[in-house]
Amino acid sequence: MKAVGYREPLPIEEPLSLEDLEIEKPTPRDRDILVQVKAISVNPVDTKVRAKSKPDEGKEFKVLGWDAAGIVTAIGPLVSMFKVGDEVFYAGCIARQGANAEFHTVDERIVAHKPKTLSFAEAAAVPLTALTAYELLFDRWNVDPRKAYGEPCRGDLLILGGAGGVGSMLIQLARRLTPLGVIATASRPETQEWCRKLGAHYVIDHNWPIKQQMEELQIPEVTNIALLTGTDQQYPAIVEVLAPQGKIGLIDDPKNPVDIRPLKRKCGSMHWEFMFARSYWETPDILRQHDILTEVARLIDLGTLKTTMTENLGTINAENLKKAHTKQESGRSIGKTVLEGW
Repeated sequence: MKAVGYREPLPIEEPLSLEDLEIEKPTPRDRDILVQVKAISVNPVDTKVRAKSKPDEGKEFKVLGWDAAGIVTAIGPLVSMFKVGDEVFYAGCIARQGANAEFHTVDERIVAHKPKTLSFAEAAAVPLTALTAYELLFDRWNVDPRKAYGEPCRGDLLILGGAGGVGSMLIQLARRLTPLGVIATASRPETQEWCRKLGAHYVIDHNWPIKQQMEELQIPEVTNIALLTGTDQQYPAIVEVLAPQGKIGLIDDPKNPVDIRPLKRKCGSMHWEFMFARSYWETPDILRQHDILTEVARLIDLGTLKTTMTENLGTINAENLKKAHTKQESGRSIGKTVLEGW
């Protein structure tokens, strides 16, 4: 079967940074389902792994890809939630080969039925970022999801990097499912407009002093801060605007150690969200990811949430995936870039 992968970590400019491959079709085991991959999307994790990680021991190549939508073509002996022919979407497990392949095996407990109102390409843009945003809001921060119509805001959420994949889902979830006021950061007119369209109450520029802009909005402190990018640069500033007993969540990989000592006087907490933790460790609550994606699909079909796909680069192959990785590494992505078909 066709796949796209690499044999050694290389910069994306190198000709062999990603290669078109012919590999063996996998066989589902235990609770695995075998998915015929129809569409995939690219996340920062793809570029980070490609640049740093060698293929697993004993493997000649590594296949990336942790967002996929497709059709179930076979099931393992212990599968109980899916049948052949089901349309599904999922983010997969970072400890296994990825979904940039014609067929892919994945544990059914981290998979859900695809939203009926989305195409495969639109659905492939959703899983990883939706899981990350949902887990951060409701599993790490324990935000009350109930929101009555017209209910005033109870606390505020500041999202650093609102136009990225996770930020785009977090804005929607927080605005539509919680009583939090939503302040997103974006530095360009097009990214600022994107955040407003998704539902942010306010948009500020992270290239300018955060505290000053918050004071101009008459919001001197916030109860929750999602530090999705630029932790090395932004951490001191966001500690300043964190409310006493407030919560910070981060997902990026800062080059320098994060000093939590400034949080003591505010009794602040830090939550490092990593949506692969449940599948990597096969935690007792691994089924939670199936439940989250099922709820996300329901909300999409209701029109409460929408896909964050902004660009479809066409066929899944090395050439187009290099374009997607280059775009992701530029730091100027809006929403999600997808590829579709073989």
